[in-house]
Amino acid sequence: MSNKLNQIIELFDFEQITSDRKNQLAPIIEFIQAKKNKSEDINLNFICTHNSRRSQFSQVWAKVASIYYETPITSYSGGVEVTEVNPRAIESFIRFGFIVDKTGESNPVYIIKHGESSIDIELFSKLFDDAYNAKKPFAAIMSCGHADENCPFIPDAEVRLPMRFNDPKKFDGSFLESTMYDARSFEIGQEMFYIFSKIS
Repeated sequence: MSNKLNQIIELFDFEQITSDRKNQLAPIIEFIQAKKNKSEDINLNFICTHNSRRSQFSQVWAKVASIYYETPITSYSGGVEVTEVNPRAIESFIRFGFIVDKTGESNPVYIIKHGESSIDIELFSKLFDDAYNAKKPFAAIMSCGHADENCPFIPDAEVRLPMRFNDPKKFDGSFLESTMYDARSFEIGQEMFYIFSKIS
């Protein structure tokens, strides 16, 4: 992990997660634990309408938390519309100490690393059933209310689990923009680390 990212992780405080929220996260923990107990592949597909902010944060933080707690997973993300990864989310990743490379201009591909020698995490906006994503059984984790309510059927999903987050988009262009994107990334990271801390 980069030094900056380690500093962020040290700030995670699971006591700040409410008991109600922990109850909401419990089915995700149970899914991962059950898969690990059976030595089965753990595929997590984080789904949000535009696959541009919250689902991308979730994909990255889930992978980093799984590495930190030594529970191998494959994390994906997708949406119901193709847009692009929002540059404000990418800027937040950089502020948190991630290393970011970019390829292309229209719906660019971002390669995210959590350290100099870490694995690549590839981010770009795509549909949840894009060929890039797992065709094997996966957990569809719904990271926004709109997608959860308007996408009633996810083909090939072994289980569908809500993990909704508020959208930082409403702060775009305001003086709170960077603060709120970082707050959302931190919240998602903290909850992903909590989830994987519970896997035995």
